[in-house]
Amino acid sequence: MQPSPILFSEMLSANGKIIAVAELNAPKSLNALRLPMIILLTEQLNIWQENDNVAVVVLKGAGGKAFCAGGDVVSLYHHLREYHLKEHHLKSKQSPISDDEIKQSKAYEFFHSEYKLDQLIHTYTKPILVWADGYVMGGGVGLMAGASHRVSTEKTLMAMPEVSIGLYPDVGASWFLNKMPNNIGLFLGLTGAMFNGADALQLDLADHLINSEQYKNIKEKLLTVAWQEISPDSKLNEKTNHHLLSDLLNEFAIETENQPKALIVGHQCIIGELTNYDNITDIYYAIVTAKFKDKELLLAQQKILNGSLLSIALIYRQLHRSKTYTLAQCFDSELNLSLRCCQQSEFSEGVRALLVDKDKKPKWQYKDINEIDNKIVEWFFHSLHIKHI
Repeated sequence: MQPSPILFSEMLSANGKIIAVAELNAPKSLNALRLPMIILLTEQLNIWQENDNVAVVVLKGAGGKAFCAGGDVVSLYHHLREYHLKEHHLKSKQSPISDDEIKQSKAYEFFHSEYKLDQLIHTYTKPILVWADGYVMGGGVGLMAGASHRVSTEKTLMAMPEVSIGLYPDVGASWFLNKMPNNIGLFLGLTGAMFNGADALQLDLADHLINSEQYKNIKEKLLTVAWQEISPDSKLNEKTNHHLLSDLLNEFAIETENQPKALIVGHQCIIGELTNYDNITDIYYAIVTAKFKDKELLLAQQKILNGSLLSIALIYRQLHRSKTYTLAQCFDSELNLSLRCCQQSEFSEGVRALLVDKDKKPKWQYKDINEIDNKIVEWFFHSLHIKHI
């Protein structure tokens, strides 16, 4: 019998309130999010939200290596490949999968369900503690970003690496990347650069930086807190539990002088200069021709050089368009753009090269960013007329 992809448990605190725990349980794939996991977690979060005895929800990953290293795009690749291999689809370069087909595909079900879960976490009324230890990438960042209490550790390594697979940073990244200073969010999206727990704290993707060995102690301490009564009429008490959890986590925070050195934030002046243009072409050439000495910036430069030029154009356009969007508008626009990317073969080719055949030699559609004119990019933002999330 296969183990459950998510382990749900409940612990009773000293005053009778419930600490609910959801543990992503796919350590071999670094807890990559599959559709069944998304559905299970959404259903359980809704159940816990309605249970007045639940004071706090904890979300973590099994295995010790990752909280969640992204979504299961390999399964999506195999599904989309069936469409792309159809002879009549191969004749059309611009839209190999029709609008009607993509809206009825598993791609729609996957992205719609994932973004609905992410949005639920953003709007959850009870405190959610996300223990973001180890690798946190793509879809994992989406789970983390909206939680009320986001904990990074000295082992946390994060990235939005979609440029490497012909996609773009989604899962609400249009919202949180745009809120970062000095165009750091744009830089992280364009390059897929890795950043750590200290970066996350300074970029408002984490609220606390705590040593990974402290999880057991925090778990025990959660059971001793005098959690407040929660009722539909008492919004104040719900906030009180938020404050109680913050106070608890602050007790375990790593002192500033002992925190690991940030990988990216220290370079924000350079990043600001590189991205201080009003078009993606100049930004792209500024990044790829820069003479970096820092290891992290060199790695970021290599990733953008190896990434999809089409993705780079889409990333810039999406972040530019969504600067004034509400959170809900960001998710709606991402659903449309993600399905448009699935219609094209670029995304499938990127997944094939990096995660399926693993030859790391994607055959991208464009070899020169100047070949991508405005009409090509605009097609991806034409509405598919799908329902709001």
